[in-house]
Parts: sequence; structure tokens; C-alpha cells
Amino acid sequence: MTTKCSQLSLVIPVYNSADQISLVVSRAVAVLEKIVERFEIILVNDASKDESWLVIANLARQDSRLRAINLGRNAGQHNALLCGIRLARFSTCVTMDDDLQFVPEDIPQLIEKLDQGFDVVYGSPERQQHGFLRNAASQLTKLTLKRLLGGEIATYISPFRAFRTKLRDAFKDAQGQFTLIDVLLSWGTSRFAYVFVNHSERQFGASNYTFSKLVLCALNLITGFTTIPLRIAVFNGILCILLGIVLLLYVFICYFRNGGSVPGFPFLASVIIIFSGAQLFALGIIGEYLGRMYERSLSIPSYFIESLVENVADKEAGASTEISIDCSVPVDMLKSGDAKTVVGVHGTTAETAS
Repeated sequence: MTTKCSQLSLVIPVYNSADQISLVVSRAVAVLEKIVERFEIILVNDASKDESWLVIANLARQDSRLRAINLGRNAGQHNALLCGIRLARFSTCVTMDDDLQFVPEDIPQLIEKLDQGFDVVYGSPERQQHGFLRNAASQLTKLTLKRLLGGEIATYISPFRAFRTKLRDAFKDAQGQFTLIDVLLSWGTSRFAYVFVNHSERQFGASNYTFSKLVLCALNLITGFTTIPLRIAVFNGILCILLGIVLLLYVFICYFRNGGSVPGFPFLASVIIIFSGAQLFALGIIGEYLGRMYERSLSIPSYFIESLVENVADKEAGASTEISIDCSVPVDMLKSGDAKTVVGVHGTTAETAS
């Protein structure tokens, strides 16, 4: 397949994938060598508990087209992706998982669709190979995204996506512990598309996205990027007012018809519970938003890069440098290779070079 893409950055978040990441990389390299002139594969280790970092660091030392990044703490899949996207050098960016449920051989389909004038293209599975609860939670997340992304595209989102790297300028100042790449991309464009691709069963390990985590992700999405809960609280308050008016009318009717007030403790207790619950519900929503504002005021970084391995000098000889990066260095400097004075693993001073 012939595409117009000449340069491409492939970003893969890595978590506990020591057993399969070499296979993922070898298949990706084989595909990219056929469809693009220049490419890089950015492997972001999200503080794995196994030997993933050692594996990808060794891969980066052997191939100058690979860059291995080690995060100091587990930041989550989307924050790891954000890290890789911000360090991408080329004009087209592709993201995919490390479990081979989406395969590198389908990347040309994404690029071909992107060449038709779109800014973001998703590889959507024709049929997801997940359990019932996992699929149900995924659908909940996608329904929430419909409110943010609009249209039907939210139904087809997946972690397998291609987009124009320049879109990252729309979220260059984004930070915080909760990040969703799909929402951030929507800040820069509305030209979304999708293609159907294969979705295989997971061959290695188990998914880290459980039903409870996906539901929590949907709730974080709702409170982190929309004001829907606040509007629900408003409507809840209106309904309570209307219910109060109806109850007041009922009390008046009983008084004039029966010549006395409405008898019974259960009635009074029910009314109190209804209104107290409505108030606590509204306070809980307000508290959730205040908590998010407080977290953002702390300026907690989305991720912290502990070290990076790439060939920076004598590429023909296979030389590699392992460095630790000061997060205060601007991202543009890291991309252009102009960042100076970073400390190597042996205490020496090195310079990055693209």
C-alpha cells in the first residue's frame, strides 16, 4: 500500500510487557520500513513491575530508530501516551497498545484514511475480544465521550489511532493526573474518522483495565471534562422543588377536606429523606469539582521522566546514551535536541541530539 506519509512516530505505552514487547517492536519495524521513509518508535515504560524497562532500553541501544523512556512513577496509559506524543519528532503520530490486540500490520489503513484530509483516524474493532463486563464498561465510556466529541465518532474510538502531530499544540499546557488523549485531540480538531480493523484476543498476560477501572474512568471523564453533573444537580433541585410544591398542595387539600393536618410519622420522614438526599447529592457533586480544582492548583505533573535511552551520536557504531531528564526542560528543547546539561547514568554530562 502506498501512502503519502514520509515521516512517522509510533508511540507505544509499555506496562508489564517484558514477554511480548520485542515481538511488538519487530513487527512494527517490519511494517514501517515498507510504508514510510523515516520513522521512530517511542516506547514509554509506565513504571512496570517486571523487566520491561531493561528490555526496551536494550532494544533502543541496538536500533537508532527506537527511543526508550522510563517514567519515575506509574502515570497511567494516557499520561504515558501524552509523554510520548510530546517527544515525537515527526509530522504523523500513531499510538497503539503493547498487547497485539491491535496489530502493526493495520497501520497502513490508518495512514491511508488520514491522507484523505482527516486529522485523527481511529482503528475501530469490528468485534471486540473482551468479556461482557469489560465491553459494557467500554460502552459507558464511549457514551460519555459522545457528549465531548460529538457525532458517532465516539462509538468507534480505540487506543489504535493516527493523527497529525501538530495537534499537540492544542494541549501543550495540559497537566494533571487524569488525562484522556481523545478529549485532548478534540481540542485541536473536529475532523475525525475511523476504519475497521482486526481485534485479536490477548495473547500475553491479562488486561490492566478491569470493569471497575473503566467505570471509574468514565466517572473521571464526566467530572474532569464536562459540567454535566452540575446540570444534573440543578435539575435534581428543580424536581425537589416541584415535589415540595406537590406535597404542600397535598397537605392543604387534606387540611380543607379532612379538617386536620396529614397524620403519620412515615410521611414526614419520607419528605425529610427526599430533600436531605437531594442536598447531599448536590453537595457531593460540588465537592468533586472543588477537589479537582484543588488538585490542579497543586500543579502535579502528568508524568515524570526518569531516564531515556536512545542512540544520539555514533549511530553507525551503535553508540547509545542513557540520560535522566529534568522535567523543567521545555518540551520544544527536547524535541529539537537542544537540551543541554543532562546527567548520564555514570555521572557524566551529555547532550541530546536528534
